[in-house]
Amino acid sequence: MRAETQNNVEAIKKSLKLLAQRMDWDSAPHRLEEFDAMIEAPDLWNDPAKAQKLMRERQALLDAVGSYRMIDSGLKDNVELIELGEAEGDDEIVAEAEAALKSLVEVAAAKELEALLDGEADGNDTFLEINAGAGGTESCDWASMLARMYVRWAEKKGYKVELQSETAGEEAGIRSAAYKISGPNAYGWLKSESGVHRLVRISPYDSAARRHTSFCSVWVYPVVDDNIEIVIPDSEIRIDTYRSSGAGGQHVNTTDSAVRITHLPTGIVVTSSMKSQHQNREIAMNALRSRLYQMELDRRNAEVNAQHAAKGEAGWGNQIRSYVLQPYQMVKDLRTSVETSDTQGVLDGDLDRFMAATLAMDVAGKSRAEANAED
Repeated sequence: MRAETQNNVEAIKKSLKLLAQRMDWDSAPHRLEEFDAMIEAPDLWNDPAKAQKLMRERQALLDAVGSYRMIDSGLKDNVELIELGEAEGDDEIVAEAEAALKSLVEVAAAKELEALLDGEADGNDTFLEINAGAGGTESCDWASMLARMYVRWAEKKGYKVELQSETAGEEAGIRSAAYKISGPNAYGWLKSESGVHRLVRISPYDSAARRHTSFCSVWVYPVVDDNIEIVIPDSEIRIDTYRSSGAGGQHVNTTDSAVRITHLPTGIVVTSSMKSQHQNREIAMNALRSRLYQMELDRRNAEVNAQHAAKGEAGWGNQIRSYVLQPYQMVKDLRTSVETSDTQGVLDGDLDRFMAATLAMDVAGKSRAEANAED
């Protein structure tokens, strides 16, 4: 077996060892039996929220076990093929098995990263907020481009995307938008996107075709699990209703159905404008609970706290990623130095490489300065 192939085999074995540790492989079959027994209980759906949580936990374990078995069998099968091919002098079989192992290394590494999403709220659904910063119409258009990028990314993951609120720009794009994104590890993946995103391009709104720089801030926080109690006294909130803005036409909102809730002690403001007033109030309260929970997570986790504290205003000093469309094409993450010239692919939702690199850096306990110093 060639040295490169042997290295690939060892890398896969290392990933399998970590995956087994993360899911507690020895007890996994017993836990699956317990889950199966619980979902067969006749009164399971008497508490829908509890039932859904149980089903999600069971599915997560099933997925973890399935991934482990798939990687393990792929490793064994291809190693056997290589040994057989070498014994019989069949170079074609050896080459195919070596290529399969090389691909399996990437699959195993991706599953290993997913297994590292073990933070308190990593498995939760998430809220995603996008706000246009400095740059006027340009930034509003940039905000709509970011919204499309994240929706595309979420849809590729098979996640459910729900628009919670949206404020249109004066001439184009959006001033702000808020989404709820639901699916396994949605918060765990998206939490690394909190920060300021910078766009450099020749403006389609500038008759002189000059180059413009625009900024948008992205804020990500987890949907609060039903078993986490966040008490918000009525005396600490102010609720305002207003007429939601939109594109107009037959669907224009003619009643004050949009809801804005201000949390007085912290100054946090959340809005919802896509449903009825009653639904908007419920959606906004859930968003507020999640924001307060995020604050509690920040207090417990200094690294996450530093990340959010560094977000600041949407301007020059607080960027996490730069997107340059002219005069050259480059997307570069300023924390990990991961970059690509495939700007269209990124804007179409190809974000996994950036998220994975940031997650790996966080697991390694490196700061941005330390990561950059290694370049």
